[in-house]
Formats: sequence, structure tokens, C-alpha cells
Amino acid sequence: MTFAASCFYKPSSIFFKSNRKSLAVNHYFCSFIENMSIALSEQEIIRRESLQQLRELGINPYPPEEYKVTAFAQDISDNFERFPENYKNVTLAGRIMTRRIMGSASFAELQDSTGRMQIYLKRDDLCPGEDKTLYNTVFKKLLDIGDYIGVNGYVFLTQTGEISVHVTQFVLLSKSLKPLPVVKREEDGKIHDGFTDPELRYRQRYVDLTVNPSFKQIFISRSRIINTMREFFNKQGWMEVETPILQPVHGGAAARPFVTHHNTLDMPLYLRIANELYLKRLIVAGFDGVYEFGKMFRNEGMDRTHNPEFTSMELYVAYKDYNWMMTMIEQCLEIVARAVHGIPVVQVGANEINFAGPYERLSMYDSILKYTGIDVAPMDEAGLRAVCADFGIQVDASMGKGKLIDEIFSAKVEHNLIQPVYITDHPIEMTPLAKKHRSKEGLVERFELFVNGKEVANAYSELNDPIDQRERLEDQLKLAGRGDDEAMAMDDDFLRALEYGMPPTSGIGIGIDRLVMLMTNQSTIQEVLFFPQMRPEKKVKTDTAEDFVNVGVPPEWVPVLNKMGFNTVEQLKGGNPNKVFNDLGGMRKKMKLDITMPAKEVVMAWFE
Repeated sequence: MTFAASCFYKPSSIFFKSNRKSLAVNHYFCSFIENMSIALSEQEIIRRESLQQLRELGINPYPPEEYKVTAFAQDISDNFERFPENYKNVTLAGRIMTRRIMGSASFAELQDSTGRMQIYLKRDDLCPGEDKTLYNTVFKKLLDIGDYIGVNGYVFLTQTGEISVHVTQFVLLSKSLKPLPVVKREEDGKIHDGFTDPELRYRQRYVDLTVNPSFKQIFISRSRIINTMREFFNKQGWMEVETPILQPVHGGAAARPFVTHHNTLDMPLYLRIANELYLKRLIVAGFDGVYEFGKMFRNEGMDRTHNPEFTSMELYVAYKDYNWMMTMIEQCLEIVARAVHGIPVVQVGANEINFAGPYERLSMYDSILKYTGIDVAPMDEAGLRAVCADFGIQVDASMGKGKLIDEIFSAKVEHNLIQPVYITDHPIEMTPLAKKHRSKEGLVERFELFVNGKEVANAYSELNDPIDQRERLEDQLKLAGRGDDEAMAMDDDFLRALEYGMPPTSGIGIGIDRLVMLMTNQSTIQEVLFFPQMRPEKKVKTDTAEDFVNVGVPPEWVPVLNKMGFNTVEQLKGGNPNKVFNDLGGMRKKMKLDITMPAKEVVMAWFE
């Protein structure tokens, strides 16, 4: 990437000899031009000046060497008072988060991956000789909040009893060029000027987790949940596997896929909506149990519980059925809850969710009857459409009987299912990959696990009859012909695999993101994803400096106009000429700019 840089500045001496703020303001306005002008903030200008001063002092602000850390903030806080002899020589690294400079001595807070630790720096300890530059210039004037430093020293208790590190050496590890948001925390826990806007937090997670480190616990718990499940499965002797993300046929779920194109093979490929069909192929191949944690992709809506890219765990175990699966999942989820909270009871909003089994089991038809008073079991498609109309549920012509039942269930039942409950025995039209019920005509052996009003898991006694499976997929093709873009596609290779024989199998898919939401008491999926999908960030339209110069603006005044909010010539021409002229004078005075004020008639000409 090529940048053209243009800086308009008043020369100054290399080293700071006056207040940094006034020096930086006097020093220059700088804009980097890459199809647009970006006016740096005052703080960004100051930090870039500091960067240059550090280099002039022979200090590399981004050193390449390994920095060996021997201690962490949380460990020191937890153990120093019991084992003080272990902390007579420690090396920490992290960000400067606060500073209190008091002449020849200073305090600062260093934040590492485990927490914060107060550090104490004394000028004569850091600089025992005549040259005090390291403390007086580097630490006091050239370092900023947000900079990464490494410190070496010993741990002690201050007069107020606070555990701190007395620094005998420090080194700059990385210079921060953008100031962190200031988050003020009072002793009573109140937070002021917090970095709380959800859109900013999700877009700039790197800032969010720096200034709101408590949110890290969500992701620590997420890792613990996944690792606990993995350990549970491994103890059963099941093997973790990997299956393709790019697939020639989108199958294994009813969802709209993302489509791409492979240039070499000249063929369309789909980002997987599920990994089910590949995992079943492995059961055909002779594995007794296989599972995969993986990303799935569905080209559908986004809301508080849906992200187009999400994490799922799918497990398939031979010689089992959906009744066995229900019991096994109860055991697994109780162990997960205990791993995160120490007990099986989890607070989710206003509800206490008990993950200890056994869970209630309720058929889909019975659940609709329970919460609506209507028995949909004997109804045909016309009757179901009439029920949807009575309830004000929007439907369309592409929906078959199964989809209509699902719409009624979603609208009238789901939100009532707070404690863990298995919704079992779904209509055959809804589930083309599940085995027909052993005793109930028109149903399949399937369950969905609902917790706190949301689906968390979906499981079957897997269909292993290749002839029945082909007929079901052909029915899906008919739905696709009616306009259902979520209908499953025909997968001839999967059918071929079934024809070689698949043993009786039970399979389950668990939405990891939703499970983490429950286990960490979060109401939106975005809170449990490091980098959730976002709408494109709105960019302020800007013209180049040359565009402004072409209408008569002197180049040294372009950054000033940008600072005043005029990012395009069109915006400038839409302004009031007299006000712009007066504001230019005000900016020149306020910012103490040593540049010639343009005559009024010159400014007026910009608007012609």
C-alpha cells in the first residue's frame, strides 16, 4: 500500500523543552493521503512526535528481541504475602494504564493478561549516574497510557498496604499511537466515560478487551466449555475429526448457503451449512464415534441470537438412538455447568437454569397443544395455514406442512421453554435426515433441546435406509421447486455411502455460541464472539488535498478545513463564506498556527 504524506508544520527542536500539548499543536497538522485526507487528532500528533524523539534517543519503539517474563499480576496479588521470598526479582510486561508522576518518583499501573499491578519508579534507582534521561525524558515525557513496557524489580508493600513492584529497570516494548478511551472507575464500582457503545465494542474488540478486561472472562469460559466437552467425548473413546468447509453440495440442514466459485475446477462451491453428511460418511467407514467442533455458515438474517458464521459441535455415535443421546447430553451439560460455575445451576437473566438431569420430555404436537390449546396432529396443510392466519403468523406459498408446524411452534411455544426440555417426535416433513418413529406414524425420532426459550441442540436417530433417504431428499427438491431456498439439495455421494451400509446411529448438533450465552448469562450472541459479523463501517466521504487546492484553498489550510469538518469541496461550498472566514481566523488563533491568514476575498473565491 502506497501513502503520499504531506505535512504542514513549523520546525521545532528535536527534544521536548516545553509543554507537549502546546508544542504538538504548534508543530504541525499532518494528513496522510490515500484517496482521502485523514486529519490526525491532537493526541495522535503528540504520540508521533514522541515516537520520533524516542528514535532520536536511540530507542527502538518496536524492539524485535524476546522479552522473558517471569511473573504475572494475578500471581503476585494472590501469593506475595504468603511467599514474599519468591518475588525478590520479577519481570513483568504489559500496558501502562494509569500514571501518577510526582517529581523524582512515580507510580503507574501495568496491565498484563491476568490483571493490573501497581509499579513504582524512582529516578535515582533507574538512573544512578548523571544521565537522568531514561526517567526525566523517556518515562515522564515520551511514554503514554497504552504503551507496552517490560519492567524488572522486586515486589513490596507500600505504606498504604498495596502490593507493588519497585522497578529497577524498564524497557519500551511497543509504542501506542492511538490513545485508549479513558474509563474512570470509582471505589464504589461506578464507571464513567466507559467504552460501552455496543457497535464500537464489537468492531474494536482489541480496545474493548483492553479497557473492559472483565469481558475476557466470557471468552475464558467459552474456552473452558469447549475443552470440557472435548475431554468428555474423548473419555468415551470418540475421535475428533475435521471435514470440508467448502462443499460441492449444501446439505445436512435446512438453510440458505453462501456460494463461491472455484476457478481451477470451474465449479460452484458452498460454505458448509452443516457437517452432518460428512460425519455420517465416517460412521459408514467404520468409526464408532466421531465429533467435530467447527464453523458453519448460513446466509440468513442477523439478530441477537444469530450470526451468519457460528460454531457448532456435531457428534455421531454408532449403535445408539435418540433416547440414549438425551441421557448422554444431560450428563455432558451438567459437567460443563459445573466446570464453569462449580454447580449445575446457572443464572440466566431473571431465571435460574438447572442443568442437572433428567430434563422434561415433550413431543412437538403435545407442546403446541399445551401452550395453544390446539391439536395440530390431524391437520392438513390447509388447516395449518388457517391456524397460522388466526395467530397472525406470516407464511408463504413455499411452506409445506412441516414448515407451517415449525412456524406455529416458534411463535407460540419456544418462549415458554425456560428450564431444559426436550421437544421430541417431530413431523416427518420437518426432518428429512431422521429415522421414522418406531411406533408413531408420520413422525421421526428427533429431539431439540430448548433452554431459556432458545434451541441449543438438535438430535436424531439417524436415517440409515438409503431408499427412504433418497425419497426424502426428492421431497426436498419439490419444496425447492416451490421456492423454498432453504430446502436441502440432493447429495448422490452421500446416498451412495448409505448404500454401502451405515449402522444404527444417533447424532447431535449443539450450537456452541448459544450454549456459551447461557453459561455466561449473555443476552446477545455478539457478546460471546470475539469478532461478530458487522455491517460495513460507515466511512466519511473525503476529498483529497488536491481537490481543495483546485478551488483555490492554499495547501497549508486544507488540514485546518478538515479539522473544521469540511471533508469535501461540496461541503465547503455548502457553508457560509463569512462564517468560514471568521472560523478560519478563530482556528488560527486557537491552535496558534504560524501560517498566513488568507485574505477575505481569497476565501470568498472558494465558494464561486
